Amino acid sequence: MRYDSDMVLFDVLCPCCGATLRVDPETQAVIHHREPEKKAPIEDLQAAVQSLKGEAARRNDIFEKSFTSHLGAEKVREKKFEELLKQAKEDKSGKPPNRPFDLD
Repeated sequence: MRYDSDMVLFDVLCPCCGATLRVDPETQAVIHHREPEKKAPIEDLQAAVQSLKGEAARRNDIFEKSFTSHLGAEKVREKKFEELLKQAKEDKSGKPPNRPFDLD
């Protein structure tokens, strides 16, 4: 906080946005508002281009992994089906499972 002797105003730094607010203590009103200086969104164009190229490679790797796991999932389903079919054939209870319309 800074005390201004000629007009009795206080400079207060906003904790949210970092702006400087000049406040009159007598009226408790903001007299002046000065926004903080913003830096450029892209400081180094070459670094930004390299970052984007790296992101493309990362996305491609993730896609390849997803595609490979999708192809492998079919094999897993086949193995599970074969195992369940084998268990069903080995079941010696002789009673077929209940059908939904048999429950009525």
